[in-house]
Amino acid sequence: MSDISFRAKFSLRSSARGPRREPTPLRDVDRRGARFARRVRPEQPMVPAAEFTSYYGKPIINQPVWEAPDIPGYLFLGGLAGGSSLLAAGSDMTGRPVLSRVAKTGAVAAGALSMVALVHDLGRPARFLNMLRVFKVTSPMSVGSWILSGYVPAAGAAAFCALTGRMPKIGAAATAGAALLGPAVASYTAALISDTAVPAWHDGYQEMPFVFVGSGAMAAGGLGLLAGLLPGARPGESAPARNLALLGAGMESAALEQMEHRMGMVAEPYSEGHGGMYVKTGKALAAVGVAGAAFSQRSRVAAAVSGTAMLAASVATRWGIFHAGLASAADPKYTVIPQRQRLAEGQSSGS
Repeated sequence: MSDISFRAKFSLRSSARGPRREPTPLRDVDRRGARFARRVRPEQPMVPAAEFTSYYGKPIINQPVWEAPDIPGYLFLGGLAGGSSLLAAGSDMTGRPVLSRVAKTGAVAAGALSMVALVHDLGRPARFLNMLRVFKVTSPMSVGSWILSGYVPAAGAAAFCALTGRMPKIGAAATAGAALLGPAVASYTAALISDTAVPAWHDGYQEMPFVFVGSGAMAAGGLGLLAGLLPGARPGESAPARNLALLGAGMESAALEQMEHRMGMVAEPYSEGHGGMYVKTGKALAAVGVAGAAFSQRSRVAAAVSGTAMLAASVATRWGIFHAGLASAADPKYTVIPQRQRLAEGQSSGS
């Protein structure tokens, strides 16, 4: 084949394929890719999100063996007893005999019932007596048992002397002793539950004593407001109780709010489930009690409503704290996630 015929044949094939196409610029490729990406649906996960759990669905830490109503009642009664002893001492100093008698009677009754609740939860009285064989400073239960053992006789002597009118000097000394031990009785239970591995209790160790002391003061103040309704009570008889109740309600509310804010996700049981229900009820009752206290001097009904609401609010708060602790111990995420966060923070600070 001649060179001329080869060129003619090649030109015919080229003309049959059409003109030569130039390569597409990169900007046109990018535009087409962007249009294609907009038409494509986002990638869907092929498996559902993993649910946080532990091996075999078992809790990571042991559940508290404490039960209701013994332990939440023990927590509430200790606060009521300690606050009532302080109120009784103040009533004696300001010359309010009716309020003093009611506060002293409430203190010894609450202290004795608190000890009964503790012994019932332990199962046998011998177990409580065994705790008194040693005094261990590092054990809140040991220290609390000794405090309670010294407080109840002092509160009992103060109430006996006040109700019978006998041995006033001994009664005054017993009242002073119970008042000195009162703050410890009201607060050591906070150290007791904070010294555990239960996340909702342990992580609140900074604010928990203030929550308990404030709750106890609110309960004692509520009891004192009811004392102002008794026969023989003078006008203004319950004024110290009203002030104590308002102070306690403010302390409890502020400390509980700060504790929930600082604890983060571990504080979820205080707003969810049974614990959250009790805590929210306690906050609502405390608000009712504070509102009623503003009119308690002019209305006996307002004083009765306020005093009852303050007592009920303290009860609800203790039950809420108790159930929140049980819920946090049952869910492994409240144990594992904070540990991982602390580990990550430690590694980042170390690097």
